[in-house]
Parts: sequence; structure tokens; C-alpha cells
Amino acid sequence: MNKVKFTAMKDGDAADYHLLDGLERDYASGTAGRLLGALTQLDESLSGYQITRLGHSVQAATRAWRDGADTDWVVAALLHDIGDIFAPFNHDEYAATILKPFVREQVTWVVEKHGDFQRLYYAHHTGGNRHARDRFKGHAYFDDCDAFCERWDQSSFDPDYPSLPVSFFAEMVEGVFARTAYDPAVIRPGVRVPLGDAAVAAQRGQA
Repeated sequence: MNKVKFTAMKDGDAADYHLLDGLERDYASGTAGRLLGALTQLDESLSGYQITRLGHSVQAATRAWRDGADTDWVVAALLHDIGDIFAPFNHDEYAATILKPFVREQVTWVVEKHGDFQRLYYAHHTGGNRHARDRFKGHAYFDDCDAFCERWDQSSFDPDYPSLPVSFFAEMVEGVFARTAYDPAVIRPGVRVPLGDAAVAAQRGQA
């Protein structure tokens, strides 16, 4: 049997759902590969910057890696704008939803809110509210999102910066999405991990 027997879900039996469960697990195991493939589409998304959105993404991830950031932060920096392809009006929430089952709560929150934090740098030029992030003041991860945007996001539009290629980050992405979804040992609610480690950064040098 390679297809279920039912045409309405309420009519399915244990055999049907056992089949689907196995197929869904197989499909989910390919999430990292699909995301890495989707990243290339960012070369065809929003234009006008001096580099493409893919260039911005790998530059942000490279800066995170060179800062000595851990895998959660590096993968988040790489994928934080993946939503630009299909969700241009809530790309931050889109990316956070993809990451949420597999990274720390801290990282998910930062990716989900980074759009509001980024407004600090430009919204006053377009008639918007550059202080939209102020509604999150007092949140445990406020300073983390501020640092994420300042160090890795708003600064990563430089065509002369020596970014690492997507392939450099592939193993990290695959490792993150191979984790058990919603594993409490991964999600770690309330835990804050610094965005960088000076000792690790020194070891990584300028690779």
C-alpha cells in the first residue's frame, strides 16, 4: 500500500495513518536540503541593495560565525530572511516558524521580532515608526535582538565583505534540522546564550 484508502480523514484507519506517519517522517528529514535550495531563490527576490538577499544572508551568517556564535545563532542568521520569498509582509514570523521546533526559544524570538528592531535604522526615512521595538522593552531577549540586528543584520549589505558560501553552512543547517522537534533540551525556555564568544572567534580567525 502506497496510498491511504480514505477520501475523508475521519474514515482512515490505523494502517492508513501508520503509512502517512512514515511518509511524513521521510519527507521531514529532507527539510534542511529544501531550505538550502530555497536560499538560492533569494538571489531573485527584493532588489535595490548593493548585494542580493542571498548575499545578505550568507554575509550575516558569516559575521555570526566569525563572532564565535554557536550553531543556533549561525543558522538563524543564515535563514532569518528566508521568508522574503513567500511572505514579504511578515518574513520575520515566517522564518521564526521554520526555526521554532529546532532552536532555542531565545533564537526563535529574536528572528520573529527582528523586523521591528530593524526599523530603528530606516523607518523614520519612510514615515514609519523607528521605535516599533520599544513595545518589547523589558523582554528577556530584547538586548539579544538589538545585538543581532546591529552586529549581523543591518551591517550585512557590503559587497566587499568576504562572505563564506552557502556550502560552508550546509552541515550546520543539516544538523539543526536533524534534531528532534521541540526537544526541551534544545528549546531551553528562558535560557540566554551570548551572540558570540571571543575565544571561539579567535580560533576561527578570518576563515
